[in-house]
Amino acid sequence: MPPADARTDPQAGPGAEDTLDLRLTAELLACLGKEVPADGYGPQDSGLLDRPARWKPVMTSAGVFQLVPVRLERDLAVISRWMNDPAVAAFWELAGAETVTAGHLMPQLDGDGRSVPCLGVLAGVPMSYWEIYRADLDPLARYCPVRPHDTGIHLLIGEVDRRGHGTGSTLLRAVADLVLDNRPRCTRVVAEPDVRNTPSVSAFLSAGFRYSAEVELPEKRAALMVRDRAHRDRL
Repeated sequence: MPPADARTDPQAGPGAEDTLDLRLTAELLACLGKEVPADGYGPQDSGLLDRPARWKPVMTSAGVFQLVPVRLERDLAVISRWMNDPAVAAFWELAGAETVTAGHLMPQLDGDGRSVPCLGVLAGVPMSYWEIYRADLDPLARYCPVRPHDTGIHLLIGEVDRRGHGTGSTLLRAVADLVLDNRPRCTRVVAEPDVRNTPSVSAFLSAGFRYSAEVELPEKRAALMVRDRAHRDRL
C-alpha cells in the first residue's frame, strides 16, 4: 500500500507534547475532547493497541502531527475520495461508491480493537489515512514470522500536494516512534507494502525501516518492512 522524517522535537522537554499548538477543526476537537470516553475511544480501541486515541500529538519537521481515530459519519466522505484517487486505488483497490470504503472501515470500527483506522492530522489538516494493527493477531501472521505485540502500519497520503516531498517518510518515522513510545511490549513495527510500490518501499527505508523479506500474500507480493525498537536510535 502506498505510504507516503522526524522524531519528536529533541529540544522539547518533558510534557512538551501537552502544549503543542494543534489547530484542529471543530469536529476533530470534539472528537479529541468531550466525545472520548474515559476508558478509551469506543469499541475499536479496546486496549489491544494501548489506546491510540490517547496518543499525544508530536512535533515533526512537517508540523504538528496527530493520529485521530476514524468516525464513520464524519470521515467517510474524505476517505472515500482519497480511495478513488487512481494512485491510491492501484494498491488499495477500494475505488467506487462510499459504501465500498464503508465496507472496509466497518469491520475495524465494530471489531475488538486489533486494528484501529485513523486520520493523520498534520498542522490541523486531515491529510492521510492510517491503520494501526496487531500484526500478531492479523492474517499476516499466517504468512511470515511475527512476534507477540508486533504492530503493523498501513498508510496512504490522501492529499496529492503532500506526496513526493518526503512527508511520507517523516510521518512514518513519527508514527513508528508513537507506537514504540506508547506500546512498551512492542519490539517491532512492521509493514507490508506491495513490492511494486517502489515509492512506498523507499519511504519506509528512509523512515528507518529495513527490508526484511519478500512475502507472498493472497492479494500481493509484499515487501516486509521492519523497524526494530533495539535499532531505533541508529536508523
